[in-house]
Amino acid sequence: MNCLKRLNIETSKESLYEKAFTHTSYANEEGCESYERLEYLGDAVLELIMSEYLYKNTDYEEGKMTKLRSYYVCENALYEYSLRLKFNEELKLGHGEEENGGKYRKAIVADIFEAFIGALFLDKGFESVKKFIYEHIIPIIEKEHADFFKDYKSILQELVQTDKRTLHYEVIKEEGPAHNKIFTVEVRIDNIIYGKGAAHSKKEAEQLAAKDALKKAQNG
Repeated sequence: MNCLKRLNIETSKESLYEKAFTHTSYANEEGCESYERLEYLGDAVLELIMSEYLYKNTDYEEGKMTKLRSYYVCENALYEYSLRLKFNEELKLGHGEEENGGKYRKAIVADIFEAFIGALFLDKGFESVKKFIYEHIIPIIEKEHADFFKDYKSILQELVQTDKRTLHYEVIKEEGPAHNKIFTVEVRIDNIIYGKGAAHSKKEAEQLAAKDALKKAQNG
C-alpha cells in the first residue's frame, strides 16, 4: 500500500490496513469486511491520545480541554488529517459510491482516519499510534491553531441573526468528472454576495464561502 511506504510503516499485517480503507459499499459488493469495527476502535484510541496530549501540554480546566478535544477529533478535523495524508487515495469503494465522489465525501474520508488508527493500534500497539499522532497530527494542530476545525457557517449565521438579515447559499458552478466534482458556492446576505468558496463537496464549499464572508467583514 502506498500510504504504508510513504509513512515508513513496515508490517506483516497489510490486510489489516486494507480493511481500514474498505467502505461498506465495496464490502457488500465483494463479500468482505468493512472498516467500521476498526473505526470504532480507532475513535477510542485517538480520543485517549488527544486527552493525554491536552492534559500534559496545557493547564486548562476540564471544560476547556473537553471542548478542544472535540475540535481535534471532530469530522472536519479527521477529514483534514485524512486528506493531508492522502488516505482517500487508498479507499476501496463500491461502483455507485465511487461514481458519486466517495473519495471526497467528508464522512467517509474522516472515518478512514479513525479506522487506520485502529489498524495501527492492533498492529503496533498504543505507543506506536501515539508516536504517529505526535509526528503527523500534533504539528497540524499546533501550527494552524485549529483554524480548519471552525464551523464558519454557524458563526456567520449568528452574526446575521443578530442583525435580523437574510442568509442564503447558492451553488453557482459545478465542474469536473462525477467522481471528482468541484462545487463553487456563493453566500448572500440580504441578496448581496459576501463570499465565495470552492471544494469537492457542497458543504465544504459553503464553509469556505462563509469563511470568506467573515474575513471580508472583519477587514471591512
